[in-house]
Amino acid sequence: MSESAPLNTSTASSPVPPFTADDEASIRESLRRCSSETIEAALAYRKTGDTRQLPVIILGIFERFVEPDQRPRLAKDSDDLRVIEDLGLDSLTMMEIVMLVEEVTVTKIENTELRGLVTIGDIKTFVDCRARGVQPPAPARFLAGDELRAVMPISAPFLFIDEARVSAAQATASYRITGQEFFLAGHFKNNPVMPASIMLEALGQLGVLHLLTGLPAEEGKVVGVETIFFASTDGVRCHRVCKPGDVLTLTLKPKRVKLPLATFTGSIRVGQDKAVTAEEITLTFGLVDAPVPLVAAAEPAAPVA
Repeated sequence: MSESAPLNTSTASSPVPPFTADDEASIRESLRRCSSETIEAALAYRKTGDTRQLPVIILGIFERFVEPDQRPRLAKDSDDLRVIEDLGLDSLTMMEIVMLVEEVTVTKIENTELRGLVTIGDIKTFVDCRARGVQPPAPARFLAGDELRAVMPISAPFLFIDEARVSAAQATASYRITGQEFFLAGHFKNNPVMPASIMLEALGQLGVLHLLTGLPAEEGKVVGVETIFFASTDGVRCHRVCKPGDVLTLTLKPKRVKLPLATFTGSIRVGQDKAVTAEEITLTFGLVDAPVPLVAAAEPAAPVA
């Protein structure tokens, strides 16, 4: 699932279909195990078409299905939560959620579309776009292994991204600290700790990946690999010591992008724990002509007998 664009807060412009007493009874029955706020938001949306009710509906449905100890996470910064990795939902439960969202909001999410919806924010944005009759944003691009290494201008032993998902709205990635990193031999003696500067480097590398794969560019232009450099960082806080065996989850969102500067806000967590936050990470970049695709030469025609 891809990361998410801001929701439109306007009401629907298309005519709202008649809402009957049977419709209300059906919604109340379908959402009977959800909060009263969820039910009231669903009724308001179906009566008025007000898309501002959609986030409340979607979060309320998720709250109904997640484990009780996960519910507090839905109350704050929930858009970045991955429905499988972070909330622990299996594929069948996720399908139940989708079917209930479809029923209550009268939208349709195809299975092929669902594969591109990774976070709660992705689902909010998708349903909001469908409700307003506009095209949902393109799904996030997943990169790992050889594909990731081919895109990045940085390579081992100084590449600190194992896999990533990149969209125009944000990029997420993971990196497992193996304990074999060359700098851990001396940082510190007999007590290997991931340097904070390296974790900032990892966020910067995710910014590089976003510029190369997630930044919309003008026709015929792409971001030049050799034009990207670190410029500055501000508002950095370290919250947790990270050691071998920890899996770092990185999140980066564009804050301001105007050639030749791209400023992101970023964070790293280990499980549910904050590890690093950065209010601003700024990279410089430039545009170059897009490569011309090679056209295969036509095979010579067979001689006529």
